[in-house]
Amino acid sequence: MMTGMNTEAADPAELATLREIFSSRPGAVPPAGWEAVRSFEAEHGVVLPEPYRTFVAEICDGLPEGPPYYGLLPLAQTPPDWGTDRPERRLAEPFPLTAAWLWEAEDDGAELSEAEFEALTDPVCDHGSLLLGTDGCGMYWHLVVTGPQRGHVWQIAGEGAMPFGPDSPDAVMPGTPGFTGWAAHWAAGRSWFPDA
Repeated sequence: MMTGMNTEAADPAELATLREIFSSRPGAVPPAGWEAVRSFEAEHGVVLPEPYRTFVAEICDGLPEGPPYYGLLPLAQTPPDWGTDRPERRLAEPFPLTAAWLWEAEDDGAELSEAEFEALTDPVCDHGSLLLGTDGCGMYWHLVVTGPQRGHVWQIAGEGAMPFGPDSPDAVMPGTPGFTGWAAHWAAGRSWFPDA
């Protein structure tokens, strides 16, 4: 399990990094403001993790050029390809994972029906996280807002779910965990996957 992030208080150094990355970009959406952030939190029964909370309130509320490939979404938005027939998103429900889960690799000998498969995977997509954006082809980036992974960024796709930036040397997506580490990784032009 990944630990060590302070998601309760905004680190001035992280906020400075985020300002440097986003403030100079011409397409940056103006910050949402504290009233909008508090309203979103009250509506969903969560408190957003820092530094994302202060970032959205004071620095930027989206960037069409990324991260990820199709842009950083404004607070409370979903990508156009998210679909309208999906289950209700429940941000106050804890995000169910603490380690990567590649469901395509699961083979316990039992064939699951589509309904059984969705019952297992829907909470991963819809509970305890908000959508940051998409790289296309069903690859969505989520910021976990509740549960043990609070503050971590995860990529959830058709093949499974994996965290960005775990501190193990064999990590699929190594880097500095958290929203600032994820944004700085993108700003440096680095690939999400070391082999790509």
